[in-house]
Amino acid sequence: MKELTLEAKVENIPTLTAFVDEWLEGLDCPIRAQMQIDVAVDEIFSNIAQYAYGPEGGSATILLEFDEAERTAMITFVDGGVAYDPLSKADPDVTLSAEERDVGGLGIFLVKKTMDAMAYRRENDQNMLTIHKRI
Repeated sequence: MKELTLEAKVENIPTLTAFVDEWLEGLDCPIRAQMQIDVAVDEIFSNIAQYAYGPEGGSATILLEFDEAERTAMITFVDGGVAYDPLSKADPDVTLSAEERDVGGLGIFLVKKTMDAMAYRRENDQNMLTIHKRI
């Protein structure tokens, strides 16, 4: 398992993406899957940076695991921010026009559609969101 802890700030997304991409390249991850994972990592970390903490800020830890038998990359985002399960929200109605839809929710919807699985749990006062992608 690989691990990285960063301040939960949008400015740290390039550092996080480089960390994840280096790992994925070592796994011979196809570029299409890598790009989908990059979008998911960007979206999830952005949400943590923008909404998990108040003005005092906080950190997020990213755990990288790989199941060789299943050829599945698993990335877990851990933060100590306010409890929030992004999977509990209803998916946006994408049949509506942009003007008719409620603001927000499209990013997590996109992540749900491009990842093979997602899971959320609250443990020890921490949010833990895991994405799974077969590569």
